[in-house]
Amino acid sequence: MLIDGKSVLDAAKAGRYGIVAPDFLTLNAARVFVQTADALKTPILLSFAQGHAGLISLEEAALVGKYWAEKVDTPIVLHLDHGQDFDFLQRAVELGFTSVMLDASMKDMDENIRLTREVVACAHAKGVSVEAEIGHVGGASEGIEGATTDSVYTTVEEAKTFAAATGVDSLAVSIGTSHGVYAGSRTPELNFKRLQELAAAVPVPLVLHGGSGTGDENLRRAVREGITKLNVYTDFLVGAMAEIKAAEPDSLVELQKASDEGMRKVLTHYIELISKQP
Repeated sequence: MLIDGKSVLDAAKAGRYGIVAPDFLTLNAARVFVQTADALKTPILLSFAQGHAGLISLEEAALVGKYWAEKVDTPIVLHLDHGQDFDFLQRAVELGFTSVMLDASMKDMDENIRLTREVVACAHAKGVSVEAEIGHVGGASEGIEGATTDSVYTTVEEAKTFAAATGVDSLAVSIGTSHGVYAGSRTPELNFKRLQELAAAVPVPLVLHGGSGTGDENLRRAVREGITKLNVYTDFLVGAMAEIKAAEPDSLVELQKASDEGMRKVLTHYIELISKQP
């Protein structure tokens, strides 16, 4: 069933478990993610990034996301990831997305607050949840291949001020992860002390972007210590390609089946890793 993000994330925060937010960039991936979540009876935030609007349109993403969410009994949130401008986010709200993220994290604090408050007013009027970001997760970001930016750690004082000033429903924080693939396949070192401080100071669910390649133990611990929502994208691409190479398909149909299976395995892994209630 299609549901708002706030109810799902608030329940997970209270229950101290995590919600996976897989980004889809094809219509087929959306189906795989929803069916996998339903098979495991576990909510997800089915996410579509503004940076992928050149691959499928926002209208297509809304249609397919709502269609599959309404086909299952498991709660599914249709989420706009890394929204970059007010008009695009407003269109997502009007098209039926039940959660949106404004990423103005590279703006100065006052401008980030101003822009976020505008989105909150628009979205909350329609019962749509809002995520924002303070600090910045660098790497190949915003769904744009090859784009790189530096990470900027989230400070506790700014996070407290931002959450109080904007009324956001969840807050993405930067504690050492990166979008894309880590150089040399290294496992990043996360700042768990900062995460503990943020979790103690900020009342809304915290979000970790750049989950791919971060390492199972890092992610388990991150959820234990305050992360509620985990964004994953790159690992689905890697998992799909690994399955395709292993299957050696000789037709487009078999290639698609292998890709689906690879993505299903990745989502199953992450759900079993962080979404099982303690």
